Amino acid sequence: MNRKVSIIDYGVGNILSVKRAFEFCGAQVELVNTPEKIIKSDILVLPGVGAFKNAMDELIKRNLKDSIIEFSTTNKPMLGICLGMQLLLEKSEEFGNTEGLGIIKGEVVKIEDTTINGNYQKIPHVGWNELEIPDDMDNNLWNNTIFNGIDERKSVYFVHSFTAKPTNSGNRLADSYYGGRTISAAIKKGNVYGCQFHPEKSGEIGLQIIRNILEI
Repeated sequence: MNRKVSIIDYGVGNILSVKRAFEFCGAQVELVNTPEKIIKSDILVLPGVGAFKNAMDELIKRNLKDSIIEFSTTNKPMLGICLGMQLLLEKSEEFGNTEGLGIIKGEVVKIEDTTINGNYQKIPHVGWNELEIPDDMDNNLWNNTIFNGIDERKSVYFVHSFTAKPTNSGNRLADSYYGGRTISAAIKKGNVYGCQFHPEKSGEIGLQIIRNILEI
């Protein structure tokens, strides 16, 4: 396969496990931290864990925000992972409203700490959970995407307290459920993808998702 992948290194999150997963799938991986290298990337990965505001502050401080937005218009593959997925949206309510990259319309909101039946549930949402095709979506939605060849209800690994809410239903690619409520597991706009879960921690299913993005 030997595709070249650029992973943005901006001081937020453990990028080593992401790098190793892509290399395991046959990619040539470079850690990038300049606008010039971001723009010239073939496939761009935006990882991230922690707080939304801290991550956006780092992207702005390092002068990377505009180059990421510009890359998203090129139709080359891009993947946001966990917090990196949330950053693709317009804003987050974490620690007050913070502006995101605005690549995909929508917002990031806190997961409710009760189930639909009113029972307490633990936040953050941590552990394995199933991928579902969003309600009212075509069963062929996943064809020719990062979920190509993956069966519905396969489990992947989540660690998060906030969930993305895209404005347009057409940007929803996969959902999961926690306490009976919908959580955005993956979003999409063109060749820009976001995974709320960690593909690099999701076993063979996660590796298949990585292989799929290398083939786009």
